Amino acid sequence: MKFGDLVVSVASIAVIFALIASPLELVLFSAVGISDMTNWGYVVSLMVCLFLSALISGYIFAGKIWEARREAITKIAVLYAALLMLVVVIVPASNADWGQSVKDEFLAKYPGTTLSTSEWVTWNFMFLDLFMFIMVGITLVLSLIGLYIGSMLRKPKKS
Repeated sequence: MKFGDLVVSVASIAVIFALIASPLELVLFSAVGISDMTNWGYVVSLMVCLFLSALISGYIFAGKIWEARREAITKIAVLYAALLMLVVVIVPASNADWGQSVKDEFLAKYPGTTLSTSEWVTWNFMFLDLFMFIMVGITLVLSLIGLYIGSMLRKPKKS
């Protein structure tokens, strides 16, 4: 599989993810319900979207993937995880409540604690690193599985 094919495959995963994420988030968020655990609807929909977008892309690019199966699937999954890692790093900048939610979670766990501004910045970075680690790990696992199953659904014809 050529590098250009890898890039197109990853781009297609990202586009498919963008197209299915919003409807699935609305459905699954509503299904789980709004309570103290409102994040679970989003987490479940995120995982389903990551898997389905990789599955569909694996099906679409099955012919190219079958040329060098393990290597191609691994390269696509790693490149997609790297793309998602960049998106995850941008999340705090695009969400004004990110820092406040991190602060609220910290203060709920350690009430009465006071931190300096630089300590809050460090804590935010550590929280972001943990978020990035979890997202990259989930993306790698679900992409590898989705690409493998998707490529299995459409086996190339023998000539």
